[in-house]
Amino acid sequence: MTTTTAPAAGAVAPRHHTPVRRPSLLRLTGVEVRKLVDTRAGRWLLITIGLVVVAIVTLLLIYAEDAEQTFFTFFVTSLLPVSVLLPVLGILSITSEWSQRTALTTYALVPRRERVVAAKLIAVVLAALASLLVTLAVAAVGTLVASATGGAGTWEVGGALILHATIVQVASVLMGAAFGLMLLNPPVAIVGYLLLPTLWTVLSQVVRPLRGLAGWLDPNQTMEPLFTSHVTGEQWGRLAVSLLVWMVLPLAAGLFRTLRREVS
Repeated sequence: MTTTTAPAAGAVAPRHHTPVRRPSLLRLTGVEVRKLVDTRAGRWLLITIGLVVVAIVTLLLIYAEDAEQTFFTFFVTSLLPVSVLLPVLGILSITSEWSQRTALTTYALVPRRERVVAAKLIAVVLAALASLLVTLAVAAVGTLVASATGGAGTWEVGGALILHATIVQVASVLMGAAFGLMLLNPPVAIVGYLLLPTLWTVLSQVVRPLRGLAGWLDPNQTMEPLFTSHVTGEQWGRLAVSLLVWMVLPLAAGLFRTLRREVS
């Protein structure tokens, strides 16, 4: 006969601990996307991007010649200002943890910092793709209005141009994120991102021996062919070199710094 021994008075029954599952990369990305919209700076920057596209297409409808009121013109003209604003969004997404002093909470909940950084990078890439869709939609509306008001209203645009535009937007936002990772301070990162490539452009024009390197290292020059439908092999090579210098290396240095920086 088996007897069961009752637990002693005051004894604590053993607890069964349920293993805690770490959040998936998809869930972390969703959180980072919400942060882009929830924060005041990120929300207004996204609104500004949309308003800038609408303003540019509206101005083209009012002041451009009828023959220039085409989908190609609306779309390409809107890409440049958007590609300037998107890096700021990337910088704010990365540096907000440190500027708003939420890094302690974030990295306590997700100790593997590289997963948080990966989620942030995916979130800003998704934002860049969303901005591209908005640009396409507003350009399409502008083309319809142009065709109804006497403008050319033509739709000729190649799939290659849309692919090139996607590369421009994604590369731009990742370059901003790279500077944010490397400097971890919003004002310093924004000034650094806007100032350093500009200084390099000016310096390459002033110092003659640097003019040859500018064609390979100046992102303003190497991205310019992407605003057309035809890019040569040499131009792709120049773009790859400039992105290595201005995007890949800062991303690597910034990730190294973020992983090692003490959170306080």
